[in-house]
Parts: sequence; structure tokens; C-alpha cells
Amino acid sequence: MSYPPYNIVRLDEDLYEIAMAVAGFVESDLDITVTEKRLVISGKHAGEEIRDDATYLHRGIAARAFERRFQLADHVKVVNAVLNNGLLTVEVPESKKPYQISIRNESAPAPAVIEVEAA
Repeated sequence: MSYPPYNIVRLDEDLYEIAMAVAGFVESDLDITVTEKRLVISGKHAGEEIRDDATYLHRGIAARAFERRFQLADHVKVVNAVLNNGLLTVEVPESKKPYQISIRNESAPAPAVIEVEAA
């Protein structure tokens, strides 16, 4: 199983969102880095997660460090990240969609221009 769990959602034609469950982490525990075509989200607790003065009857909340890598297309740019109630949301809009360039033939004769005088 991959940790932490995440969703990738298409919100609009040009807008995507990565939502990652990071319960127990605060902003200072998380790092989001974009290099070339890669988004890296990592987390590491700053303090000790396991209490020495307690006996755990069940430890179901993962407190381990993580690193998730996402490959980005050339025309995608990460612009925003929000941490709310244990859910990290990263906004990923397409910054420049591919487009077509029309090709002009320079060797073709220019179209004739006819001037008409107003009567």
C-alpha cells in the first residue's frame, strides 16, 4: 500500500488537484518542491511521535516520514498548496496548453491586391 494515500482530481479542463491525506503533520513538517518536470511532496515529523511515557494499545496513525513523486507534463505548473484538517491539497493548473502554429509558404506568390476608388 502506498503511503500516504492521495487522489488526483480533474476539476476543470485546465485545472487538476492532488489531495493527500497527511493526518498528524503540520505545515512545518511538509515540503513541496518542483524541479523541472517533477513534483516532490515529502513529510517528516519535527518532534518525536512516539511517547515514551505511554503504552500504546493500538497504533493506527502512521507517523513515518514519506516522499511522493509526481511526473509533470511540460505545460503544467504547480501554483498553490493548502493544508486543512489533515488533507494537503496541491493545485496544478495547465499553464500553457499546446497549440498549433500555421505554416506560411514564402515561395507562393502573394495574393493580388485590387484597389477600388469610392464613387
